[in-house]
Amino acid sequence: MLVVGWQERVDLPLLGLTNLKAKIDTGARTSALHATEIVTFERDGMPWVHFHTRFDDDARDTDVECPILERRDVKNTSGIPETRIVIRTKLRIASRLWRIDLSLTERSEMKFRMIVGRTALRRHSILVNPSKRNLTTPTSAGAPDRKRTAT
Repeated sequence: MLVVGWQERVDLPLLGLTNLKAKIDTGARTSALHATEIVTFERDGMPWVHFHTRFDDDARDTDVECPILERRDVKNTSGIPETRIVIRTKLRIASRLWRIDLSLTERSEMKFRMIVGRTALRRHSILVNPSKRNLTTPTSAGAPDRKRTAT
């Protein structure tokens, strides 16, 4: 059983994205990734998407291209259904790597530009400790960054 906190650093290696601050959100069914300038196109007769993503406000946008898995109705944070492009990629938390589906949506006003929903966690022996964060992320000293409490 892998125990993770409510916030973790994750990688999306097939997209070339590493060390992303993500919220582990069991209240969300679908995982979501921040994307802007979303453009769909065909490559070899298959639907693809090109988009920009940014995880740090002072960082530059990263261009990503990948196949489209499907278009799916997803409820946004306000509970309103919207049709989103969904891609399939690999997620790495700690040393574990597995396939997940990610919906693409503009999240620049949100604190977390990536949400890992419960469908992505299912069947992977993951336990979320809601009182901790960054349990799988080594700090510069090599130890997990545990939530500090004032004494």
